[in-house]
Amino acid sequence: MVGGSDDNNGRHHATRIYAWACLLLALLCRQPLTMAADQQAKKEPAPAEVTAEGPWTLRYQFEDGETLRMEVRHRAVSDTTIAGTKQSVETATDSTKVWKVTTDAEGGVVLEHSVDDVRMHSRTSDRGSVSWDSRDTQQPPPGYEHIPGSLGVPISRITIDAAGHVLGRRNLRPVPESNSGDLVVVPLPTEPVSIGDEWEVPDEIVVEVQGGPRKLVRTRLRYRLESVDDGIASIRVDTTVLTPVDDPQLEARLLERIWDGKIQFDIEEGHVLSRVTEMDRKVIGFSGPQSSLRYRAEMEERLLR
Repeated sequence: MVGGSDDNNGRHHATRIYAWACLLLALLCRQPLTMAADQQAKKEPAPAEVTAEGPWTLRYQFEDGETLRMEVRHRAVSDTTIAGTKQSVETATDSTKVWKVTTDAEGGVVLEHSVDDVRMHSRTSDRGSVSWDSRDTQQPPPGYEHIPGSLGVPISRITIDAAGHVLGRRNLRPVPESNSGDLVVVPLPTEPVSIGDEWEVPDEIVVEVQGGPRKLVRTRLRYRLESVDDGIASIRVDTTVLTPVDDPQLEARLLERIWDGKIQFDIEEGHVLSRVTEMDRKVIGFSGPQSSLRYRAEMEERLLR
C-alpha cells in the first residue's frame, strides 16, 4: 500500500477535520451574496400593479426591533477512498440562528446575525463518534474550543434593501466562506414575477487548494417561481458552475459549495419561511488515481414563530 499506515492516519485525520469544518460552515456562516452579486444588485426594485393571480412583487418586510429565529438542521455523509482504504464520516448539526433587525438613517434594513445554541455529532467509520451540545456544561471536542465564544454574540451585520440586495456587510468575527447562501436574505427579483418566471444571480466562490494559491470560481444561481398557494411562494434554485474545472482537488473543494434547493416565501409577511437544500456529488482522482470522494448533504432551515 502506497504511503504506509502513517500516511493513511494523516489522511483520516484530515478527513475528520474536513467533516467538522463542514459542521462549522453550517453553524456559523451564511453570507448572503458575494461581491459580484452585490454589485449587480444595486438596481432599485421596480414597483408594479399585481393581481391575486399574479404577477407578484416579492419584497421583504422587516420591522425595526424585530427578532427572527431560525431552526437549522444539517446532515452530511462523506465517503472517501484513498489507495484502497475506505472511510466514511457522518456529521449532524442542529442550531438556532438569530437575526436582529434595525433600520439605518438611509432607510436600509440592518440584520445582525448570531447563533444561540448548537448540537453537533460526528461519526467516523473507524474511530467512533463524537458529540457536543452547547446547552450542556461539557467542553467541546478538541480543536473546537472557540465555538462557545461564538455563541450568543454578533457574528455579522448585513444591510439590505427590500429585495434582499446587499448594500453593506461587516463581519464582526472571523467566519468561513458560505456553502449555501443565506436563508433570510435570498435575493428576490427586481420586477414582478409570474409562475414559471426565472431570475439569476452571479456568484464567485473562493476555494482554498492545499499547497497552491486560492482559486476564484464563477457560478450562477438560477431562481424559478414554481407556484403560489395561499400567499406562499415556492421558489426553486439551482447552481451552475461557469468556470471550467479540470482539477480534481479543486472539484473536491467545491463539493459542498454547489447546491440546489427549494425556498418558501410568505408574500404578505415578507419573510422566508423555509429552505431545503441538498447535494450528492462525487469526485474521482482528488488524491491520486485510486482515490474518490462522495459527498451527500441536506440542510433544512425553518422560521420559528
